[in-house]
Amino acid sequence: TYGFQERTPVDAAYRKARIDDFDADYTMDSFIADLAKIPLQFDPGAHWNYSMATDVLGAVIERIEGKPFAQVLQERIFGPLGMVDTGFKVPADHQHRLTDAYAFHPKDKMQDFDSGAKSRWAKGRSFHSGGGGLASTLTDYHRFCLMLLGGGKLDGVRIISRKTLDLMTANHLPGGGDLTQHSVGIFSEAENAGIGFGLGFAVNENPAQTMTPGSVGDYYWGGMFSTGFFVDPVEQICMVFMTQLMPSSTYPVRREVKTLVHAAIDD
Repeated sequence: TYGFQERTPVDAAYRKARIDDFDADYTMDSFIADLAKIPLQFDPGAHWNYSMATDVLGAVIERIEGKPFAQVLQERIFGPLGMVDTGFKVPADHQHRLTDAYAFHPKDKMQDFDSGAKSRWAKGRSFHSGGGGLASTLTDYHRFCLMLLGGGKLDGVRIISRKTLDLMTANHLPGGGDLTQHSVGIFSEAENAGIGFGLGFAVNENPAQTMTPGSVGDYYWGGMFSTGFFVDPVEQICMVFMTQLMPSSTYPVRREVKTLVHAAIDD
């Protein structure tokens, strides 16, 4: 789980331990040590929950490679794809490009969360998580999505095998169900009907149930500041949407943008 969901005692334990606090002074080892002290929400394979599983995978990668996680990302993905503006810290000569990020408040509407001029991403942090914390640009993010659309390959550079990507974008929920059946947290609402989950992606299993234009097998996810992407292998399109507002549930912008994109298809 993630502590911000505020649904269960395990969520409360995460918040108390500051497990998912962006400003917590963690190293990869200390993060895993603290996380291991907190019980699981449920037995693996029993249900699905928005969780720190991908953060843990970052630690696994670091141990297997024997080098910092950020270095692995640079060597295995960012460098080969020409993603020159993606990382856990924005270099000093690029910090003028940072924009402000806002948090929605029901009374004051918008509050400053991260000022571009004094951004957390200008300072960097000791903990490089597998589940979040990267800064990037539309151009870089789009190149990553083009690689996915190309079956794991872009401009002659293969990042991941086609069959591995097929496995990652298949629905792995028990019995082939959707999030409304298996999620125990904030993704159990009706708007997630027809949506399965793969290895890091939400997967469209039934476009009619989603009530949003799309294709069987398209996949997507988003970020804390309402950013989002989707890849539609059937229509051979991908989309990246960037904005700077948290929480990502403030407006249904991802569904609306996806609808606009598919409405523009005329062949």
